Amino acid sequence: MKAVRLYAAGDLRFEEVDAPGSPKPGWVRIKTTAAGICGSDLHNYRTGQWISRTPSTAGHELTGVVLEVGEGAQGFANGDHVVADSRFWCGECFSCRAGRQHLCAALGFVGEICDGGFAEEIVLPARLVHKVDSTIDPSIAAMSEPFAVAMHAVRRLSPQPGSAVLVAGCGPIGGLVAMVLSRGHDGPVLVTDRNADRAELVARVTGATVVNLDEDSIEFAAGGAPLLAAVDATGNTAVLAQLLDLVGGGGAIALVGIFHSNMDIDPNLFVEREISLVGCHAFSDELPAAIGLLAEYADDFRQLIDSEIGLRDVPAAYDRLITGRAKGLKTIIRMGGSPQ
Repeated sequence: MKAVRLYAAGDLRFEEVDAPGSPKPGWVRIKTTAAGICGSDLHNYRTGQWISRTPSTAGHELTGVVLEVGEGAQGFANGDHVVADSRFWCGECFSCRAGRQHLCAALGFVGEICDGGFAEEIVLPARLVHKVDSTIDPSIAAMSEPFAVAMHAVRRLSPQPGSAVLVAGCGPIGGLVAMVLSRGHDGPVLVTDRNADRAELVARVTGATVVNLDEDSIEFAAGGAPLLAAVDATGNTAVLAQLLDLVGGGGAIALVGIFHSNMDIDPNLFVEREISLVGCHAFSDELPAAIGLLAEYADDFRQLIDSEIGLRDVPAAYDRLITGRAKGLKTIIRMGGSPQ
């Protein structure tokens, strides 16, 4: 079968590999129909930070159809349409036993600790597989996982009713965060991005207001009220430093971006102004809810998709995304090639 595998930082290959074969007990074999390229995929390609096995088939945002059910994998049948939970947890540590699998002491991810979805077939533990309505377009279903990440970030931030929320970074997660806020928060939603086209796209789809990352622009858009809630979806320490200056006393910043560098912060800033930094790692129990909302959000999701490509186009797409040449937010891989 065809697959895209990561060998080392900067070494991503489209190649022919052996199909996974029949699933082990408790696992299912899936024909992958679509998969999304995530910012963390790009980070791993650039830095090699999470390479734990090589080569490994990349991709943790995926959907497909069940081909074969392993012994004891109850609740699934051949032909079921499914999406994958990206988190590969141990099930035995304190966090897992407490129901917080996203904080598992040995947490890994599909596409890292096991082969992922940038392939024509994949085998996964049944516990990581969720059914999805067969009428949902695969490109939309493949966005379930990042949608759950966005829902988790908003839930962790928990902005005050009526308050303005600033989303810094209009990539896939930032755009989806703005979408969640636009439908579930009753205050102004503000977005900013150095790529003006992406910011305008997110604003058009969600009804958010585009602002510059400065006090006057944000204060005007917020109606003169202090900014008490922000989401960093950039992973850029310079942007985070700006947000720390812009957020008012008692405010909070949710961190959902993947950072590429460290920064010096004066701890007294948090003491004196009671600023909270809220870490947001993957998602907890939001995936089923995200799957349940796919049909409702499908038209909005469709507008955020930059392109639909085939597997052989993935290495070139990585380069295009890293250099910022994408016009939209999300690149979707369709197995067998683009349907366009």
